[in-house]
Order: sequence, then structure tokens, then C-alpha cells
Amino acid sequence: MTSMPQREPKFAGQLAIFTTAILWSTAGLTIKLVEWHPLIISASRSLVAVVFLLFLRLISPPPKSAKTPFFPLLTSAFVFSLCMISFVAANRLTTSANAILLQYGAPVWAALLAWLLVKEKPHWEHWGALVLIFAGLLIFFRGALGAGSLLGDGIAVLSGIFLGAHSALLRMIKEGNPRDAFLLAHVITAVIGIPFFFLYPPTIEVTPVMSIVFMGIMQAGLGAVFFSYGIKRVTAVQALLITTVEPVLNPLWVFLATGEKPSAAAFAGGAIIIFAVIASSLIGWHRDERLKLITKTVITKKT
Repeated sequence: MTSMPQREPKFAGQLAIFTTAILWSTAGLTIKLVEWHPLIISASRSLVAVVFLLFLRLISPPPKSAKTPFFPLLTSAFVFSLCMISFVAANRLTTSANAILLQYGAPVWAALLAWLLVKEKPHWEHWGALVLIFAGLLIFFRGALGAGSLLGDGIAVLSGIFLGAHSALLRMIKEGNPRDAFLLAHVITAVIGIPFFFLYPPTIEVTPVMSIVFMGIMQAGLGAVFFSYGIKRVTAVQALLITTVEPVLNPLWVFLATGEKPSAAAFAGGAIIIFAVIASSLIGWHRDERLKLITKTVITKKT
């Protein structure tokens, strides 16, 4: 009974990050329903997310004891905004498969930056999972990967660096309110996108508007809520390892909506990715439990 309160927060954090990945994975399908300029889509989604997150903050304000350091808050907000914008740009300049594959170098950057900034040293299972996940992604996107463009591929890599940095910076404010970093990031993205509404006026119809509302509330809004909850309880690298199931879930929604079946390579690559995520999480949990048992035994002997 005494081990349950210690074990639950980490598991709850992992479950919250996995829920985030589910919410984020619906973007591939819903974005196809909106034939607007990509930056208008990003800005509109962020604008809805700002309203949603402000409403949540109003009805459930963070505790006064939650002190959020200003510099990590501001920096994480800017890098996440750059992550969202650069990923949209990468999708315009290179193939979607290239953009996703290169962005999911993010766990490597999260591991290195979290090690540097918050002294969270990655364990062997994290590096092993990274290798398996990269192999799984290569298999998953086999046949979809293209030559792309050097500029687009470079921007996709930058997007992954920004995502990794964002995760590491959120760990610096884990004792505060990480959700505010998402709120500020969406404010920045919405402001950046405003001029494009005048340059490329969108066609206002029911389908795109409802899709934007869905993305703003479910993907960006609730995604921020669950990720903020999870990042307070799991390391930066483990959080981004879990989010790599996002591209695996994308074909599932397409299949349910259109009946388009994923390829055998997609099944194989997805299985490898899911195995790597689950294995790294279980190995880390087992290590924590063993360390707690050793600590408890030492304390018992001393008393």
C-alpha cells in the first residue's frame, strides 16, 4: 500500500502524455478538411486554443504556491511557437513523411538539453528506444520518404530541435504551471499569423470552421492540458518518446474515416515504435521500484 502513492504519479504522467499523442494524431485528418493557407490554419487553431486555455485558467486558476520562473516560461513559449510554425513550413517545402521523420529527432534533443539544463541523465533504455523508434519510423514511412528539399528538410530538423527544447524547458518549470507556456506560445502563433488573414483571406464555410474549432480545443487546448500534467511527472526524453506513437495513430483515424488500410510496412513500423515506448517505460518503472525498495531497506536497517 505504501508504494502506490509513489508509483501513481509517474504512471499518471505517462498516461497523460499518451493521451496527448492521441489528441495530436488527429491533426493529419482534420487539417485536410481545411483548405486555407497553413499559417492561417496555425493562427486560427492557436486563437481558439488561447480562448479555451484562458477559460480553463479562469475557472481553475493555478495554486498561488505554483511559482513559474519567467525566463524558462518565456523561452519555452517562443520555442514551441517556432516549432509549430517551422513544422508547417517544413510540410510546405518537403514531403510530409520527411517532415514527420526529421521532426521526431526531438527525443534526442530533449535528452541532451534536459541533461544539460535540468540534470536529467538519459538511461540506456532511452537510447535503445530512440534507435528502435528511428528504425520503426523508417519502416513506417517506407515508400513515402522522398528527396524533398534541403531547405524543407533542414527546417524539419529545426522543428524537432525546438520541440525537444520545449520539453526540456518545461521540466525547468515543473513546480510552476507549464500550461501557461502553451498559452503564451499560442498567443505568439496567433499574432504572427494575423497578417496572413489579409494576404490570403480564407473561405468561411462550416467544415473548415468546425475543423479549426476541433483542433483548437481538442488538439491544441486539451493537448496542452494533458502534456502539462504529464511533463511535471515524467522526464523530458520519456515524454517525447511516448509522443512518437502519434504518427502511428494517424493512419488509424484515416482508416476509420475513409476505410483506407495502412500498409504492412506501417503495421510493422508501428509495432516497433509501440514496443520501444512500452519497453522503455516499463524498464524505467522497474528501476524506480528497485531503487525505492533498496532505499526502504537501508532506512529500515538504520532504524
